[in-house]
Amino acid sequence: MSLSLALLLQTVAVDPSVADTPVPSADARFEACALLASQDPEKAIDQANQWRIAGGGVSARHCLALAYARQERWAPAAVAFEQAARDSEMAKDGRAANLWVQSGNARLAAGEYQPARAAFDTALASGALKGEMAGEAHLDRARAAVGMGDLAAARADLDQALKLVPADPLAWLLSATLARRMSDVERAQADIAEAAKRSPDDASVALEAGNIAILAGSPEAARIAWQAAVANQPESAAGKAAAAALKALDAPEAKPQPRP
Repeated sequence: MSLSLALLLQTVAVDPSVADTPVPSADARFEACALLASQDPEKAIDQANQWRIAGGGVSARHCLALAYARQERWAPAAVAFEQAARDSEMAKDGRAANLWVQSGNARLAAGEYQPARAAFDTALASGALKGEMAGEAHLDRARAAVGMGDLAAARADLDQALKLVPADPLAWLLSATLARRMSDVERAQADIAEAAKRSPDDASVALEAGNIAILAGSPEAARIAWQAAVANQPESAAGKAAAAALKALDAPEAKPQPRP
């Protein structure tokens, strides 16, 4: 009997000929479903829905959400994560905060910034997120705030994230980018330097360093940073953006502008 078939038969009577076959636990069933979601999301959606109808609760909805996310169907993924989170709150099983964070990230991927921030609000307000997990949630909520144009709220969340996850280069990169957008050149330069210490070969960091150098009136420093971005990761989005910035910098009477 295949594992997937065993999972589907978990809620029905067992044939006597296979009575000795162990029935997967809920955790094992979720792990199998999540693995299937990464390999064959359409099949995982079918299995998760059957499991959900049979009373699979939080785990079934969670697997469904993961399968939708694998397909980059962000809106239904967010809904499934939210439904799993609400079920988890009612069950008081301790999974709700993480599910709200996953819902928020699905909303971010869909460009739905206000509901994304609401999801992160709920996750953080629960008090269940500690340390690094709380820091990453603050970072994600800052991204939602930027999407909504609320730069002051984004700054507050990023400052909190930097306290909780100071080793994360992305937190420093986002903080530097936000500082540049707020025309705080000194803060931008300091934070991009911290990002570079933690991720020296990251083209995204080098691209932003060049953007900040342009804002600071240092085109040659920008050139060096953008050249590094191209050299380190030429095929990445950041590497290609840096190449375009270099081309603009070398154009006659060019006045390159920082990227948004």
